[in-house]
Amino acid sequence: MTGEKVNLAARAWKFIFLLGLVSLFADVTYEGARSITGQYLFTLGATGTIVGFLAGTGELVGYALRLLSGYLTDRTGKYWTITLWGYFINLLAVPMLALTGRWEIATILIIGERMGKGLRTPARDAMLSYATKQVGRGRGFGFHEAMDQIGAVLGPLIVTGVLYFKGGYRTGFAILLVPALIALLLLLTARYLYPEPRRLEPITPPLTPQGFTRFPSTFWLYLLAVAFIAAGYADFQLMAFHFQKREIVPVLYIPLLYAVAMGVDAFSALFFGWLYDRLGKATLALSASLSSFFAPLVFLGNFPVAVVGTALWGVGMGAQESIMRAAIADIAPVEYRGTAYGIFNAGYGTAWFLGSALMGILYDLSPLYLILFSVVLQLTAIPILFQIRGK
Repeated sequence: MTGEKVNLAARAWKFIFLLGLVSLFADVTYEGARSITGQYLFTLGATGTIVGFLAGTGELVGYALRLLSGYLTDRTGKYWTITLWGYFINLLAVPMLALTGRWEIATILIIGERMGKGLRTPARDAMLSYATKQVGRGRGFGFHEAMDQIGAVLGPLIVTGVLYFKGGYRTGFAILLVPALIALLLLLTARYLYPEPRRLEPITPPLTPQGFTRFPSTFWLYLLAVAFIAAGYADFQLMAFHFQKREIVPVLYIPLLYAVAMGVDAFSALFFGWLYDRLGKATLALSASLSSFFAPLVFLGNFPVAVVGTALWGVGMGAQESIMRAAIADIAPVEYRGTAYGIFNAGYGTAWFLGSALMGILYDLSPLYLILFSVVLQLTAIPILFQIRGK
């Protein structure tokens, strides 16, 4: 490796680390909130159908916005402007939940938080993809996801501490303003130090846009497989609702259980990221196989079994947030990376919305229906992933 490449790789790692710190404190904020929103909505009078529909709607709006955000990122090159606006909306909506007293108002803020994340994600992931070219797609995205999930562990732990000292849900939301402000300060620092992240990946000859034909068939097959996984993946809000309604997990331990899942997420992101750089897309099928049976354990088991099921849920989330993003960077042309992430996330979010909404309805009928739906859809994705592993 030449001196120029070594220097470029070092700058790339520093950039990935700095954005990782941003994600760490951002996740402390909104994952801390997500660890108690299911229970909070229950206390405000929401039903299982409402929680499932809300979880799906939030993801749908957020992921649909990524389609527009990704397109605008490629058209304008305003990576930082789009990313900054998204993070401000994403993070400041969380402490405002402390001011709510009705589930309808909480719903607006929860969806607003997802909208902010949807706005900033394609631009941020495009910037990360340029940096990971130098250090390995799997390693780069896996490392970023691991830092992200450290925050996702700390957030629920902080909220658990608040509940332990009888602070209540609203106090938990309010205290999350602190990590939100730290994340925004770090983001502004990254913007100052790396004003043009596109330079981290060597420029290739531009391609001529030809509609969606700019993406290979592998991209669309991959999107189909991921859509099956997303549709069959229950949101933690519905899982938390189940734990409290059936009294399987003590109220104080529910956010702690979410922290365990996020810890598993972090380790699995590192492991699958490392494996992806060696085995390629076959790693995707392996991760889907491991996580596909979380639903029976979560929705049928007692406390210890539910812990195991939640850990498997974390394994799947780690893969979805690391190697699934790495694969897009390998499949999509560099000139249309933002658009590719936008299309991918919009499809993922649509599938998540439809699946979440239906699973909320199925849960109110019988958890067995939810379990069957979840397992079948995730297993359906595996042969498709095997089909594209060598492409």
